[in-house]
Amino acid sequence: MKSTKILLIASIILTLFAGCKKGGGLNIFTIEDDKNLGVQAATEIANNPTEFPLLSKTTYVAKYNYINTIRDQILNSGVVQYKTDFDWDMNIIKNDSVLNAFCTPGGHIYVYTGLIKYLDNASSLAGVLGHEMAHADRRHSTQQLTAVYGISTLLSIALGQNYAQLQQMVTSLSSLQFSKEHEKEADAYSVKYLCATKYHAEGASYFFQKLEAGGYPCNGLQAFFSTHPCPDNRVTNITTDATTQNCSPNNNISVSEDVTDYNAFKTGL
Repeated sequence: MKSTKILLIASIILTLFAGCKKGGGLNIFTIEDDKNLGVQAATEIANNPTEFPLLSKTTYVAKYNYINTIRDQILNSGVVQYKTDFDWDMNIIKNDSVLNAFCTPGGHIYVYTGLIKYLDNASSLAGVLGHEMAHADRRHSTQQLTAVYGISTLLSIALGQNYAQLQQMVTSLSSLQFSKEHEKEADAYSVKYLCATKYHAEGASYFFQKLEAGGYPCNGLQAFFSTHPCPDNRVTNITTDATTQNCSPNNNISVSEDVTDYNAFKTGL
């Protein structure tokens, strides 16, 4: 038993050094860990309808079909690294007072109705979804968990010595705060994802432009910016990325589909 634990610790240390060499943030978790954490988080959320009142996928079939179509465009962009590894299941949370979305490790996506109703077009929603999916695809959550909880705590969890800490870690996933560097990378990858779709590549910037126009500059909206700290020049960075990558300004989506169909989608949520 003792030799098995030593081998496990050695394996984890090697994984850490491998992660550093690849240029990503320090991350003690494997892809399988990401997937398992995501399943545990999704279970916790499903079992807490008071805090997370999820819309039924059997009752709101048309609504889920619509938002899943946006998700599928992103997944089929050819840029999502873990397209076939993660679940990428879409969930809508019924809370009109919250302008937020998040994606757990392993690709479990959650969007609040408050955010959906606040946005003006499908490209805006696609941009936000691309941003959240990038957090999972770039493995930002488990990088943050490694930074927040520390290697010693995570090693004790890996060795089965700290179940209570594991439960706390899973519960914290929906409110985990990203770094400004992770936010910049998620914005950049949202552009990369959308550039290959019919949606406007700079769609994520529309959300931030509307926030600023409505008097919600960086760090002015608690629900969103408490977990997504705002990098400087966010809108400029996104639009510049779209231009640099030669993305079509309007791609292939019509105004009717981008705005009219989106307004119909919002109705009844």
